[in-house]
Amino acid sequence: MQQHEITDLTRLSLNQATIDQWDARAAIEGCVRAGIPSIGFWRDKVARTGLAETARLVRETGIQVSSLCRGGWFPAASAAERQARIEDNKRAIEEAAELQTKVLVLVCGPAPDRDIQAARGMVEDALTQLLPIAHQHGISLGIEPLHPMYAADRSVITSLAEANQIVEKFNNSHLGVVIDVFHVWWDASVYEQIARASGHILGFHVSDWLVPLPDVLLGRGMMGDGVIELRKLRQAVDAAGYHGPIEVEIFNQAIWNMPGDDVLDTMKRRYLEHV
Repeated sequence: MQQHEITDLTRLSLNQATIDQWDARAAIEGCVRAGIPSIGFWRDKVARTGLAETARLVRETGIQVSSLCRGGWFPAASAAERQARIEDNKRAIEEAAELQTKVLVLVCGPAPDRDIQAARGMVEDALTQLLPIAHQHGISLGIEPLHPMYAADRSVITSLAEANQIVEKFNNSHLGVVIDVFHVWWDASVYEQIARASGHILGFHVSDWLVPLPDVLLGRGMMGDGVIELRKLRQAVDAAGYHGPIEVEIFNQAIWNMPGDDVLDTMKRRYLEHV
């Protein structure tokens, strides 16, 4: 039996990637105008506005910050470069705390050579170093597994099963997973793995998979324009105990070319209809 229909926007969050032309100030102001209660920030856009200024706007408007993206990108060819990336992630944890979010999203990064298994080991080594700092700042690290087509250039963590396995290995309350439908919808075990993630789901991201896919990176669609069974996935995440913000994260040049307020209007309507 289908669960109750969503009729409100209380869980809706704008991931800043959906409106690429807006910096943090513009995104906050747009969400306030649209009645969207939460926002997921990207570090580069926060830097354009300024961390202190963005944090001030968060406090003044009362908007909730669902996450900060991105940390991660751990594997590197040299020990010095790997350590530099650890230091950058420490800064990201501090930024997340300043912005009053609880979640730093990790895009774990590709292998620097052909040894993908070694790169996965570098991810775990980095987590070992970062989790005590995350704990000190009250931040949880969310591993976001990416679709396998990104294994070569964005992340060596390419399935929810693999992300769950890492979380279970560490057994740390400040480590969990971020489930993005674009990356996991195809997986025959996705519902089993969502249930397995119960208790450590830190975020849920929605968009749609267009057919044909217009671009590997900039090919995500607005909810309802593709083939993903969005509501069924949301219900599974709900059943696994996640009741936090649902971020709309869309990389699509055609959507970026639209006025931001129009994107938010469409986003709200499609969220109600399809998520």
